[in-house]
Amino acid sequence: MAEMVKVKITSKSHVKPSKVIGRRECQLVTFDLPYLAFYYNQKLLIYKGKPDEFNAVVEKLKDGLRVVLEEFHQLAGKLGRDEEGVFRVEYDDEMDGVEVAEAVAEEIAVDDLTVAEDTNSLKELIPYNGILNLDGIQRPLLAVQLTKLKDGLAIGCAFNHAILDGTSTWHFMSSWAQFCNGAPSIPVPPFLQRTKVRDTRVKLDLSAPADPHAQSNRDDAKSDPQANGDAKKEPVLREKVFKFSESAIAKIKSRVNASPPSDGSKPFSTFQSLAVHVWRHVTHARNLKPEDYTVFTVFADCRKRVDPPMPESYFGNLIQAIFTVTAAGLLSGNPLEFGASLIQKAIESHNAKAIEERNKEWESAPKIFQFKDAGVNCVAVGSSPRFKVYEVDFGWGKPESVRSGCNNRFDGMIYLYQGKNGGIDVEITLEGGAMERLEKDKEFLMMEV
Repeated sequence: MAEMVKVKITSKSHVKPSKVIGRRECQLVTFDLPYLAFYYNQKLLIYKGKPDEFNAVVEKLKDGLRVVLEEFHQLAGKLGRDEEGVFRVEYDDEMDGVEVAEAVAEEIAVDDLTVAEDTNSLKELIPYNGILNLDGIQRPLLAVQLTKLKDGLAIGCAFNHAILDGTSTWHFMSSWAQFCNGAPSIPVPPFLQRTKVRDTRVKLDLSAPADPHAQSNRDDAKSDPQANGDAKKEPVLREKVFKFSESAIAKIKSRVNASPPSDGSKPFSTFQSLAVHVWRHVTHARNLKPEDYTVFTVFADCRKRVDPPMPESYFGNLIQAIFTVTAAGLLSGNPLEFGASLIQKAIESHNAKAIEERNKEWESAPKIFQFKDAGVNCVAVGSSPRFKVYEVDFGWGKPESVRSGCNNRFDGMIYLYQGKNGGIDVEITLEGGAMERLEKDKEFLMMEV
């Protein structure tokens, strides 16, 4: 598959809002700043269509983008700092705007891409591989690549994760699609006032170890046998999409809720049930010792958790990582509800008070996270099956497949997506040996044992 994807970039241009907006500045807040050393967040949507209409489709997409950027103008800006060194989003009408690349890969059919498991085989369809969010000082905050396929179109997007999370990403994508589909206006405009949720001004010193480039160099030295004879090579990672049908999800949820908690807590949700199913089986596939710790992490939406609550349309990052940890032996040796209860309690305890404490702690000693700082023997869940990714219809039908790119992946990173025909797609990155064992785990796959 990797050999099949031969993509040729034919042109690059920039798209700006279709009306004069003027100079706008918006301070990044505590929820945004930790992601400066993550990489651009990549999404790929693959559509079937008539390739002979590609040029007309590109113009339609660009026209819709110009209109939607009137509301989402921050995506057409750049990162900057004010006179005190506080990061912000800056926009003015003289900036380049969103980068749009046009490309052709006419040997590649849509069906080739929908069965691809390894994101390396998709990487040429998505811009900004390996680009840090901090580079948004010089680069556009959104880059789009429109690739003509043998029988369709691939839309690859790279969003600067320091300025928006998944909820905002899909709000933008659905709004863009609605304009292309003839909507006169966005049903719900973005709420752009970040300082309404947090107005603490945090100055970051990126010259010391927090500098992601410096960290990257140190990581390279660790993994380079020439630089460090004792260093172990980085594990070879594999990716795979496991598709759980609605009936499989219902069965998992039923099993986890078979013995309700005796403390009167709520039944376990679909997410909590699927999460413990994945956590237990990944832990087993890793061949951990009973005493080894394993961490479950979820990047949770805080829009309704903060006080006062923020609207769903809040544009920015309003997520925080929630952690829970236990020994591998306890997780696998106890009934399903043991792990599900750990996840449920961690999520439910992350209320406005906990968020405030986390923010104050971070602001007192800011730490720029590496994208893989999620914990030891970690299972970390991003994205959400709540996002209506298969409703992003630009006027020629729903996508055949929605995937994440190769940025921000590490051993244990998981993306959850709505399934095209119901159910949930679970996109997992694991060390090769563990992935091989997981693929053979009939209980994980919900096959009859």
